[in-house]
Amino acid sequence: MSQLIYPGIVLRNHYTIVRELGHGGFGRTYLAQDQHRFDELCVLKEFAPQVQGSFALKKSQELFEREAQILYQLKHSQIPRFRELFRETIDNKGYLFFVQDYVEGLNYRSLLNQRLRQGLQFTEAEIIQLLFQLLPVLDYIHCYGVIHRDISPENIIQHQSDGLPILIDFGGVKLIQAKVESELAAQQGQNPTPTCLGKVGYAPDEQMRLGRVYPHSDLYGLAATTLVLLTGKEPQQLIDPQTLIWNWRKYTNLSPEFGEILDKMLAYRQSDRFPSAPDIIAALSALNSPLIQPISEQSIPVTQGGVTLTQNQSLSSQTIPTQGGKSSGIPATLLVFISVLIMGGLGWLGGHYWLNNYANHDLNQLSKTEEKRKEVLLEKRRLLGIDFGFFTVLVNEEFYTRYPEQQGRTLTDKPSDSIWREKWDQIAGEFLQRLAKLSDQSRMKLGTYSRDDLDYWTATVNQLSLSRQSLYDLADAKFFYFFPEQSKTADLLELPIGQVWQAFTNDVVHQLQAGLTWERVEFASKKTRKTLKETLKPGEGKAYIARFNKNQVLQVLLKPSEPSTLLSIYTPGTTQRAQSLLEDSSKRLWSGRLPDSGDYEFVVVSESSKPVNYELILETR
Repeated sequence: MSQLIYPGIVLRNHYTIVRELGHGGFGRTYLAQDQHRFDELCVLKEFAPQVQGSFALKKSQELFEREAQILYQLKHSQIPRFRELFRETIDNKGYLFFVQDYVEGLNYRSLLNQRLRQGLQFTEAEIIQLLFQLLPVLDYIHCYGVIHRDISPENIIQHQSDGLPILIDFGGVKLIQAKVESELAAQQGQNPTPTCLGKVGYAPDEQMRLGRVYPHSDLYGLAATTLVLLTGKEPQQLIDPQTLIWNWRKYTNLSPEFGEILDKMLAYRQSDRFPSAPDIIAALSALNSPLIQPISEQSIPVTQGGVTLTQNQSLSSQTIPTQGGKSSGIPATLLVFISVLIMGGLGWLGGHYWLNNYANHDLNQLSKTEEKRKEVLLEKRRLLGIDFGFFTVLVNEEFYTRYPEQQGRTLTDKPSDSIWREKWDQIAGEFLQRLAKLSDQSRMKLGTYSRDDLDYWTATVNQLSLSRQSLYDLADAKFFYFFPEQSKTADLLELPIGQVWQAFTNDVVHQLQAGLTWERVEFASKKTRKTLKETLKPGEGKAYIARFNKNQVLQVLLKPSEPSTLLSIYTPGTTQRAQSLLEDSSKRLWSGRLPDSGDYEFVVVSESSKPVNYELILETR
C-alpha cells in the first residue's frame, strides 16, 4: 500500500481507509468507510496510470473522467452504484479517485472452488437461473452503449443480501491507458496498435486479437463463464487449440437444446452468434424443458436462500420489468417456477448463505428461537466487520471437519435439518467470539492475507533484530490459545483458518513494533547474571534479545517449572545458518558453549489458561 494512503487515513474529510483490496497498472483499490453514511462500506479506486509525460497524464485523466461519467449513468440494482469522482492532495501529491458501492458476498470463482472441494460443480438448472438473472443486466448496459469487456467468474459476485449476481469491474477504465498510447502514437505519425482487453478464453478472438468489441462479445464471455462453472475446467482446457472450437461435452451432460444455445453464444464467427441478450432470453424461454413448464395461477411457495416466501398474485401473463421501464420479455411464470426448483437447492449453498439473507423475509419455516439465534449471529458478524464470504467458508471448514458425515450435502430449512443448523450456528458463534479478540484492522482484512504478508512481516521484525521463528512463536501462542482444536502440524496457510492465524500474526507484529512484547537485555558492567521477571496473560509471550560472543558459556534457567510455559532459544546465525538451541520446549534449564557471536533470541510463551509469573535467568562466563 502506498505509504501516503494507509488504514485509518481520512480522505475528503469523510472516507476512512480500511484496507487495500488490490492494485494494478492504473492504481490501487481500497475498502473505506463513509463517515457521512454511518460508516457504510464503499470502494475507492485510485487512478494512477503508468504513462509518461504531462500530456499523457492529462489525457488519461480526461478519459477517466469521461468513463466515470458513463458509469454514473448506469443505475441498476445488479451493478455497483457509482457515487462520485474526487481529487485529493496528500503531501503535495495529487490523487484522483472514484467511489463505488461495496458489494459484500462471494464471487463465482470462490463459489466454484467451494463446490470443487466437495466434488461438485454447478448444475444446468442453476446456470439457466444465472443466465436469466444476468442477461437483462447486459441488455441494460448495452442499451447505454457500454460493453463490459471482462466477464468472468471473478467479476460476478453473488450478493449476500438477496443472492442476485452483481456485475463488477467494468473494463472501460482499463482501456484508458491503451487509448492514450494509441493517440500518442497517432500524433507521432506511428501506426497505433489495437486496444485489446479481456481474459484469454473468456473473450472472443476478435476482441483479444483486434480489440473489437460488440454486445455479443460480453455474451461470449458469459457463456464461457457458465461452462467453467458447469465443468470446473478453465477455457484453455475446453477449447481445441487447432480449431478454436469448444469441446465441453465430455466434462458435463447438458440437455441438447441448452447445449446448442451455449454453442451459438460461443461461435467463432461473429455472424453465427446471438446478436443480443434478448435473443438469448427468447431462446431460453422456448426450451422444451420441464424446468420451464408454465404453471397455473396459485399461491406458490418459493424457497430462496433457505427462506420460504409466498406468491399471492396472478402469474399467468405478467412480465418482469427491467431498469429503464423496459420489459425483459421473460414470463413471470418462468422465473417463479425456476425459483421454486432452483433457489431451494441454492438455499444453503456453501453452508448458510441465508444467514444474512433471511432477515428480509418471513421465516415461517423456522422457530422463533432459531430466528432470534440467527439475528444475533448476523448482527455480531456485521459489528465485527468480518467479510461474509470468508466467514461462511471458515465456518463450513470447521463444520465439515467436526461432522464429516455431512460432507458433500447442503443443509435445508426443513425441520429434519434443524439439529445440523444449530450445530453450524454454534460453530459460527464460537468463531465470532474468538475473532472478536483480534484488532479491528486485522479482523477486517480476513480473507485477503497472502504469503507476501509473511515476507513483509519477517522484514519488519528483522529490523528489530528478531527472526521469523520468534515471530511465529508469539503468533502461535495467541492463535492456538483461541483455536486449540487446530493441528499444530498442519499447513494452515493452505486452509481458510490460516487467514485467522495470519490476522493474529499481524497483531503480534504491531505489538512488537510498539515495543510491547520484546526487550533488549543489557548486562551491567562486570555483571554476568541477569534476572528478567514478567507476568504473561493466557496466549501471550515475550521475546528477549541479548548479545553474546562465540565460545561463551551460557546458562538459561526458566522459573516456574509449569509445563504450560514454553522456552525457545535461537542463535544469531551471522557466520552460519541460524539454529534453535531449544524450540517450544518445556525444559527449564539449558547450558552450553555458544556457537556464534551476535544477538541471541529467547522467547517465552504461555499455554496456560490463567496468568503466569516467571523469571528468566541468563548467566554467562
